[in-house]
Amino acid sequence: MPVESGSSAAARHTKQKRKSHSLSIRRSNSTDQDQRTVTGMQRDMLDGQDSKLPLSLRSNLLDLFGQIEREFENLYIENLESSHSTSQLSQKLMTTYKASTSKIVSSFKATTSRAVCQILREYVGHRDGIWDLAVTRSSPVVLGTASADHSAALWSIETGKCLLRYAASGDQTAHIWRYMVQLPVIPPLADFSALCDDELDFSDREDCDGDGEGPCSEVPTIRVATTTLKSHQGVVIAADWLVGGKQVVTASWDRAANLYEVETSELVHTLTGHDQELTHCCTHPSQRLVVTSSRDTTFRLWDFRDPSIHSVNVFQGHTDTVTSAVFTVGDNVVSGSDDRTVKVWDLKNMRSPIATIRTDSAVNRISVSANQRIIALPHDNRQVRLFDMTGVRLARLPRSNRQGHRRMVCCSVWNEENASCNLFTCGFDRQAIGWNINIPALLQEK
Repeated sequence: MPVESGSSAAARHTKQKRKSHSLSIRRSNSTDQDQRTVTGMQRDMLDGQDSKLPLSLRSNLLDLFGQIEREFENLYIENLESSHSTSQLSQKLMTTYKASTSKIVSSFKATTSRAVCQILREYVGHRDGIWDLAVTRSSPVVLGTASADHSAALWSIETGKCLLRYAASGDQTAHIWRYMVQLPVIPPLADFSALCDDELDFSDREDCDGDGEGPCSEVPTIRVATTTLKSHQGVVIAADWLVGGKQVVTASWDRAANLYEVETSELVHTLTGHDQELTHCCTHPSQRLVVTSSRDTTFRLWDFRDPSIHSVNVFQGHTDTVTSAVFTVGDNVVSGSDDRTVKVWDLKNMRSPIATIRTDSAVNRISVSANQRIIALPHDNRQVRLFDMTGVRLARLPRSNRQGHRRMVCCSVWNEENASCNLFTCGFDRQAIGWNINIPALLQEK
């Protein structure tokens, strides 16, 4: 049997590589010429087609589909020149298809998000992370924030100015305080949509250092509460008003929630049963219902509609800490968890969720818009995503190195009464952000 020498084999192998390289160069040059021709044809097609999509989006889509076609063409040619099996080719085609389509979806959604979700205001002045925020339900409408710097603050939504600071004690109590605020003159609203990310300058977001200097240090400060609610044995992590405003519920790390009579500060009920610390509490907007969530992976529904019967239901739909559970205007409860899921439940039949949203990061304090029922999901990974009640993703709020949150996003709250600034978020980067979400455009693109 003839045997090929090592030098002859090496020479033949080198020649084959050079031949393949030569073919590859010629093919690349031909592909470049074809691509220039196709690009020109695509532009001509855009001019002649009737579409509601903006020209820039249509052009972007055509470019992306062209990239997919070139990937498939390269794989096809590679298969003709090699001895790969059919199954190996199929696997390569599937991998390329998934990567390419993901690129299309990501590019398209990013462009869409910037068009319908815009930053309007930044509320800067706290000296530590902001844990929670809320919007007043009556006039004057202001934004309230609670921070790990042992203070709460009220802000003008339209100007971003800090109006009032409350020095909290962190002594396992809940405080109720009252103060008349005077809203400042509203300046013209800046149009951030006309600027690209590099033109937006938010460099003053951390002007408030640990030495106490900053926007909140120059406003009136309250140090005495109107009413103090006691009885908890641990940190009070959340509070909410029951419908009617005469009672308030608080949640604590002592594994209990308390129901108080506001006028007398009397403890009406202690809601026990959770095995670990509570993370959140929420009241129904029109009924005497309370939902509490806990690190024990459960959330509980408490019913106070009948004064003589206080029923409770336990729900075990998550596998990790339930960070929040909130009511909608209708008959739904939405729960979020560190297990990276959000679940939508029907109050009339809560044996299993009617929708499940799976994400790539732990979910913090969620909120649901009252009118359109859009769920805002703040994440540990600094992202904020919007979903509808069926679990369909609508948008991701834009974020870059120069805008958006730079650390974990803790909480979100909707304010649909304000036509311009209708969503607020806060996080460990010591700031709250006011967003304009173009809800009609968002739902139309759905």
